[in-house]
Amino acid sequence: MPDSVKKPVGTPRRKAGRHRGEGQWASGHFTPLNANEQTKKDDDGLNVRTRIETIYAHRGFDSIDGADLRGRMRWWGLYTQRRPGIDGGKTAILEPEELDDEYFMLRVRIDGGLLSTEQLRVIGEISQEFARGTADITDRQNIQYHWIRIEDMPEIWRRLEGVGLSTTEACGDTPRVIVGSPVAGIAADEIIDGTPAIEAIQRRVIGNKAYSNLPRKFKTAVSGSPLLDVAHEVNDVAFVGVVHPEYGPGFDVWVGGGLSTNPSLGERLGAWVPLEEVADVHEGVVGLFRDYGYRRLRTRARIKFLLKDWGVEKFRRVLEDEYLLRRMVDGPAPEQPPSEWRDHVGVHPQKDGRFYLGFAPRVGRVDGTTLTKIADLAEAHGSGRVRTTVHQKMLILDVPRERIEQLAEELEALGLTTRPSPFRRGTMACTGIEFCKLAIVETKARGQWLIEEMERRLPEFDQPLTININGCPNSCARIQVADIGLKGQLVTDDEGRQVEGFQVHLGGGLGLDPGFGRKVRGLKVTAAGLADYVERVLRAYLAQREPDERFAQWVARADEGDLK
Repeated sequence: MPDSVKKPVGTPRRKAGRHRGEGQWASGHFTPLNANEQTKKDDDGLNVRTRIETIYAHRGFDSIDGADLRGRMRWWGLYTQRRPGIDGGKTAILEPEELDDEYFMLRVRIDGGLLSTEQLRVIGEISQEFARGTADITDRQNIQYHWIRIEDMPEIWRRLEGVGLSTTEACGDTPRVIVGSPVAGIAADEIIDGTPAIEAIQRRVIGNKAYSNLPRKFKTAVSGSPLLDVAHEVNDVAFVGVVHPEYGPGFDVWVGGGLSTNPSLGERLGAWVPLEEVADVHEGVVGLFRDYGYRRLRTRARIKFLLKDWGVEKFRRVLEDEYLLRRMVDGPAPEQPPSEWRDHVGVHPQKDGRFYLGFAPRVGRVDGTTLTKIADLAEAHGSGRVRTTVHQKMLILDVPRERIEQLAEELEALGLTTRPSPFRRGTMACTGIEFCKLAIVETKARGQWLIEEMERRLPEFDQPLTININGCPNSCARIQVADIGLKGQLVTDDEGRQVEGFQVHLGGGLGLDPGFGRKVRGLKVTAAGLADYVERVLRAYLAQREPDERFAQWVARADEGDLK
C-alpha cells in the first residue's frame, strides 16, 4: 500500500503582477471581478439560513434581500421558480425580478442516491403538504420540489433534518451532491464499495466554509460498479472503480468533465487511489479549484477550463506538490462497461442472494403520493432501502426471490414498470419552462408525450437508446452525450412563425461510445414535429444498421440526408 495521503494544505499567496489574470486567488487576484464574486465576498452563502429562519420566513417574500434571493439562497437549495405565463421568447429579455415567482424550487440532496423508507416517506409528505405534490427525480439523484413558500422553510428543514436529509449546498458555487452507484455495497459484480468515501467527503467538505466559496459549482461522482453508472465523464472530479495489479481494488481519478455551452469530457489523471484516501484527494482537488479556478469571467469559472489550459500533467503535479504533499500511485484505466444500459432498471441479483428492482418513472416525474406508496412497497417487500439514480430512475433493494413478481406487479399498478420500453427507459428531461427561469421550451410533459408516441409508432423497437430533452443550452439533461439530444430553442415553422422547437444532437454517448453528438447542418425541428422526426431517423437506423451496430455507431457513418 502506498504512503497515506496527507491532508490538503492552503496555498501560499503570491504577489499579483500588473496583469489582473483570471481572478485566481493563488496568483494574488482577490479583488471581486464580477457581481457574483462580490456577493460571495460580502457574505458567505451558508449564513443566509439564519436570515431565512429569523426574518424572511416571518416577513414573507417581499422582505428578502435581492442578493440573498438570487444568490446566497442557492447555498441552501433554493431557487426562485419562473413566474407563470412568461413564454420562452422573453427568457433572455426580462430582468430577473420580472421572471421571479414568489415560490421556490427546493432541491434535497441525496448523496449516493441512498434513501431509507422513513426518509422517502418524509419527502413524500413534504411534497403533498408544501409543494403541491411535486417531487421530481433529477439526473443527479436529488429530489426537486416546486411551489415552496419561504414561510414554510423552517418546518421543511426541521422535517428533513429529523430523518438525516439536507438541502445544504444543493445549489450554489459549492460542492454539490456527491453522486454514487445506487447499488454500492450490494451488487454481485461490484469492484469496490464507494459508500465510505462518499460519507468521508460529506464530513469533510459539505457545509465547510473553507470550501463554500468556489468559482462555480463543483460536481463529484464515486462508483465502484463495472457499469460505470454515475456518468463520471461529465463530473468535475470522479472516482471510478478499478483493480490495481499490485494494490488491488481502488479508484481511477478523472477531472474536468462538464457540459453546458462548452462541453468537455473528463480526463484521467492516471492515478490510482485506495478507498481510505479518496476523501483526501477529493479535498485536494476542491482546494485546488478554489485557489486556482478562474473567477474573472463566470463563463470560464468551471474546472474544465483550468484543466484545458494547464493539461493533465501540470494539474496532477500541482495537486501532488501543493495539496497532497506526496506522489499518487499510477494506475490502470477502467474497463469498458459490459452493457450500454447503465441505469440498473429491471430485476438484478445482489451478492447476498436477494434482488433489487429498478423501475422507470416517466422522465423522472413523480409526486409525493407515489413516493409514499413506494416507501410502503419497499417496507412490505424489502428491507426498507431505496435508491435514486443519475438516470432519473429508482430502485428498491433487498427483495427475496419469492416477492419479486408481486412487487413488480404492484409497481406496475403505480405506473412504475421494471420492464419499460427503450423509449421510457432511455428518455430524460430537465425541468423546462414550467418552472425554470432559464428555459425556452417545455420539456417534462413533452418528454412523456414523446415516449407514448414512440411506443405507439415503433412498438417493436428494442435497441438501447437515450433521448435527452433540455429546455435551454445549459444541458442539465446531458443532451450532448445522448443518442438523440434535444436542445430547446425557438425555431421557425413552415408558416414563418416562431414556435418552440429543438436543435438536434445525434450519436453522443458515454461508456461504450464516449463523445459528443453530431450536429447536422440546418437540422432543427419544431416541438409539434418532434415525434415525426424521431420516428423517421429511427426507421432509417433500423433499415441501415449492421448486425449489432449501436445507434451512435450508425450516426457516425450515416449520410446527412438520413439524419434529417
